[in-house]
Amino acid sequence: MNKLNYRTRRILSLLILLVGLPVYAVFVVTVMSFLTDLPVLVELLIYIFFGVAWAFPTKFIFRGIGQSDSGK
Repeated sequence: MNKLNYRTRRILSLLILLVGLPVYAVFVVTVMSFLTDLPVLVELLIYIFFGVAWAFPTKFIFRGIGQSDSGK
């Protein structure tokens, strides 16, 4: 797999946080609105799953973003 440079990962992480995460949140709320009459505990577990699930596919982009660029 081709590694992304620091600048590209930084731009992608910003796009994910500003655009992708709000779109994902609207998607989750829309899906949950169709699932009516669930017990509160089941609904809570589903929200926890969706709240954590977005991080796994994007983990490699966010790794090291808060640190200084070591590639210079």
